[in-house]
Amino acid sequence: MVGHRRPFPKMVIGGTTPLMLAGCEERLSAVHPAGPAADIIATLWWVMLGGAAAILLLVAVLLMLAFRRGEEASGEEASGEGADRRRETVWIKGLGLGFTMTVLAALTVWGLWIGERLLPRPGPDVVAVEAEGRQWVWRFTYPDAPGRVTENMLHIPARRPVDVRITSADVIHSFWVPRLAGKLDAIPGHVNVLRIEAWEPGRYAGVSAEFSGAGYRRHHFTVVAHDAAAWDAFLAGETP
Repeated sequence: MVGHRRPFPKMVIGGTTPLMLAGCEERLSAVHPAGPAADIIATLWWVMLGGAAAILLLVAVLLMLAFRRGEEASGEEASGEGADRRRETVWIKGLGLGFTMTVLAALTVWGLWIGERLLPRPGPDVVAVEAEGRQWVWRFTYPDAPGRVTENMLHIPARRPVDVRITSADVIHSFWVPRLAGKLDAIPGHVNVLRIEAWEPGRYAGVSAEFSGAGYRRHHFTVVAHDAAAWDAFLAGETP
């Protein structure tokens, strides 16, 4: 019966929402942070989404009111034109422009402040590692453990900031561990530094998020975060 038919928008939302939420549970989800840098980025994403949603909602309301006002305009007398213009000025300039520009300006300033917090700054507890991308492997070395080299497996200590010095041996790649930090390009002849940190020991998936040839789909790696004892054992060469 028609009375039991679900409205199309509800069907679309109800059908797509579970898929969207399921996608957020993936191991490469940037909105499920496992470290302070990724947490900052996730917060930035949610705030930007909220600001965009607020602007979209306001624009939709203004459009709806404009259409309704247009339908009613034919029955109004000319004497009300002055009041109509004042109302239009409030809605278009005050809300349509003023609100939108205020939100965008606030998001821009806040985003710049967030970006400053993500910069790698020196500190007594910072660990340095080196990452070299190439087709199709990531090679990692450790200044605190001379001679230790791992491929496609980056070892770091948990609960300590780690500066990854990223470069490339051939073409431009992109180093990205979504649950630990943002992504940064690996450029031949140049070193970029990315600060990552894991709250807890565990394994975190990483990928090269830059098309760099036909094999880029398999250009992935794993970050292994160790507790203090396991990290000391790794530096001493007691674990592979």
